[in-house]
Amino acid sequence: MIKLIFALTLGLFTLQAQAQMTPVGLWRSIDDDSKQPKAEIRITQNAAGGLSGVVEKGLQNNPNTDPICTLCTDDRKGKPKIGLEIIRGGQQGDGKAVWEGGKILDPENGKNYSLRLTPIDGGKKLEVRGYIGAPMLGRTQTWIRVE
Repeated sequence: MIKLIFALTLGLFTLQAQAQMTPVGLWRSIDDDSKQPKAEIRITQNAAGGLSGVVEKGLQNNPNTDPICTLCTDDRKGKPKIGLEIIRGGQQGDGKAVWEGGKILDPENGKNYSLRLTPIDGGKKLEVRGYIGAPMLGRTQTWIRVE
């Protein structure tokens, strides 16, 4: 009986750890310049496995920041940045803890970039890489899991 309880407990911890090694959840982005929290983004996964990331909350009180995505060039042009879908698509690589194939929008400049998401530090952080062409031609931000 003790072995069964131990096995079930170990199994629950393993499932919890695996659940955290996904980009799905609420994340806090960090501003590249000030190194301060910038926004909270909720990433969800649809039934087909594709990702969607929506800005839930802005965390900076900068009166010079436009609350509207005026520089966006697609269907998001003119939409408020809060509630804006900035991540579209992306699938988990075969046998990897990496999600690729999607796009990420930078609402500050209106540009879309190819996307790579990699959970790190036991799923407590997320490496978000936006790039044009090859992954080495881009930049990486580290987001922090809120929930």
